[in-house]
Formats: sequence, structure tokens, C-alpha cells
Amino acid sequence: MNFVYISPQFPRTYWNFCDRLKRKGVNILGIGDTPYEALPSETQQALNEYYYVHDMENYDEMLRAVAFFTFKYGKIDWLESNNEYWMAMDAKLREDFHITSGYMGKEVRFIQHKSNMKKYYQEAGVKVARWHLVTTLEKGKEFVKTVGYPLIIKPDVGVGASETYKIENEAQLCEFYEQPHNVSYIMEEFVPGYICSFDGVANSQKEILFYTSHIFPTPIMDIVKNQDHLVYYSQRELPQDLLDTGKRVVASFPCERRFFHFEFFRMLEDKPGLGKAGDLIGLEVNMRPPGGYTPDMMNFANDWDVYRIWADMVCQDKSDVDTTQRLYICVFASRRDSHTYRHTHQEILNIYRDFIVMEERMPEVLSDAMGNQMYTARFKTMEEVKAFVNFVLEEAEVK
Repeated sequence: MNFVYISPQFPRTYWNFCDRLKRKGVNILGIGDTPYEALPSETQQALNEYYYVHDMENYDEMLRAVAFFTFKYGKIDWLESNNEYWMAMDAKLREDFHITSGYMGKEVRFIQHKSNMKKYYQEAGVKVARWHLVTTLEKGKEFVKTVGYPLIIKPDVGVGASETYKIENEAQLCEFYEQPHNVSYIMEEFVPGYICSFDGVANSQKEILFYTSHIFPTPIMDIVKNQDHLVYYSQRELPQDLLDTGKRVVASFPCERRFFHFEFFRMLEDKPGLGKAGDLIGLEVNMRPPGGYTPDMMNFANDWDVYRIWADMVCQDKSDVDTTQRLYICVFASRRDSHTYRHTHQEILNIYRDFIVMEERMPEVLSDAMGNQMYTARFKTMEEVKAFVNFVLEEAEVK
């Protein structure tokens, strides 16, 4: 099998996807914008060959890279990046080289529209926030009469909290419409709740090879806007309603042969016209692994190898990895350079040396949403998780 992996060097740990495929005898052909000699040694060793391009945004360069591999090795069987940013590029390359292992252009454009995601959630029997596509101020005011303030306005196609607005009143609404906007926006009612995810890998029949979940207490929008701390953690035991809902959503969405990352609001209070406290509300979906080092958190939480499970899916459409055990709660907590903390970096390492599984400076491209210095640790109980987070993020008193 010839497998072209796009950007094996970023995120940093994604070389593991290539490594697990290579161990299975797959011919792994990487394309990236980091010179080969600058790749980490583990990334180099995980590839059979690497093609350096100066600019991955330049489609002609990417096209020539895949053409070179096709000329040298024959037909390409799979092409994937497992990265939201490159999904459209992946799809176009698949189309041009007749690679049928993933989304084509029309499919990926459809699945990335937040307005289209609503339909799939509703088909699975999951409630969604009321919404409409932004057109005129008059239409926006009509929408407000139905759902009230606050509102959330964000690009219909986009990742994370980029260009997301929380509108609290009519003055802010008018101000939004007065600004020039070059992309389509979706307007939604505000959902009082926190985000929980349903993550995993599905095979060609949408059979779930493994699943897990994470809790995000603070919305990414607030983290980016206010430069708050990012804290999120895995659920050791999944609530039955989330498990049942997640399985229905997998059956509804086109997620064959992919990682999936479904997001839900867990409502914290009743809201007329939407639902009651405790209800799950469909939010968004990403057909790739959840961001950053979350795949590694899955492994640390359960002593699994999700990279191997994904490679098993690619090669044999099933996996024999035992995913029944759920041993720990894995938590991510990050600091920001703009804050002053009570406890030093070394104190954290000394006190929690037996629990920390990863710690590093975050890449600049991720720091806006994920902070500057991250610590990932695993514990048996939520009480230990909370104590760890409080210790890491406790700020120094201002004198």
C-alpha cells in the first residue's frame, strides 16, 4: 500500500500515525514544508520517503509532490493529513489522483459548513441551537426576537474561535453588521453550558473501533478573547446518554474510515425553546483527531495506542486493541507568559513528577488558544485533577 501523509511533522506527535502504518509494511510517503534535515529523527524514521515543498498552500507544489510519488511508486492508495487545516487540500489531491480513501472536494466542503452539520445532528435525534445564516441587520433583529440575547456569530466554515463574536445587545449587533465581512457567518442562540466531546475512530461500516470523551469547562472563544487558561480533561466513565447519543451521531454523519470529534453542549440551566438543564445539544464536528496532543492524552488515560488503532483501521478495517479498560483521567492545563504564578515550573515538576506525562512549550501557532507552557498529567480521581489544576494555575498575589 502506498500512503501519502500530508504534514507528518505537525502537530509534533503525528509522526506516530506514520510509524504505526510503516510497522504494518505500508509505504509511507510524507509531504511537508520542513526541510528533511530539520525533521525530528523519529519523523524521519517513520517515513519511507519525504518530499519537501516550500509552501504547502501552493497547490502546484503539492500536486508535483504527489505526482512524483505516483511516478516512482505507482498508484497512491491513501492520502491523509488528519488535520482540519489541510482537509480541503487533501480532498483536491484525492480528486486529481483518483484516490478513493477519503473525502472528495464536494464532500469536504459540505461537512465543514456548520450550517450543514445541524442536519446530521437532527437526523440523529439531537437538538441543536437555533440558527440562521447572516444576511441583513433586519433579519438579525428578527432572529433576536425569537431567541433573545446573547448571540454567537462565527464563520460558517472555520476552526476554533477565530472571528467568533458574542453579541450581548443591539448596539453590538449593529456594530457587527457595520463591519466588512468576506466570509459567510452563522448566527446561533447562546447555549448555557459546557462542552463535552465524543471522540474515536470508525471503520468503513461506521463501526466504532474505540471511543472516549473530553470535558472543556471554558469555551475556546473566551480563552482566546480573554487570554484565559485552557484546561480540559478526559472522562474516565462516559455518561450513558452521551454514549448513546454519540453512537447515533456516528451513524448519521459521513465518518467512514476516519477519526471523529463530535462536540456537544451539556446544558447547565433550562432555556425555553431549546432544552432543560442536563440536555445534550449538538454543536460542531471535526472529521479528524481532536486538536493538539489530545490523541496522546487518550493513550495516557487508557494505556491504549490510538495511533495503532487508526493504522489497524486503514490496513484491515478492524482492530484487536483492547479498549475496555479506562484507567485514568488525563488533564491538560496551560500557563500564559503574560501571567505571574505562585508556583515555579520546577516546583510543579518536583511535586507532580509521578503524574506528569507530558510538558513542553507550546508551538507559537497554537499558543493563542492553548497557552505557552502546558502540563499534561493523569490521575485516578477528579479531586486529584482539581488539586493539580489549582496548583499549576494559582497566580501570585499582586503586591
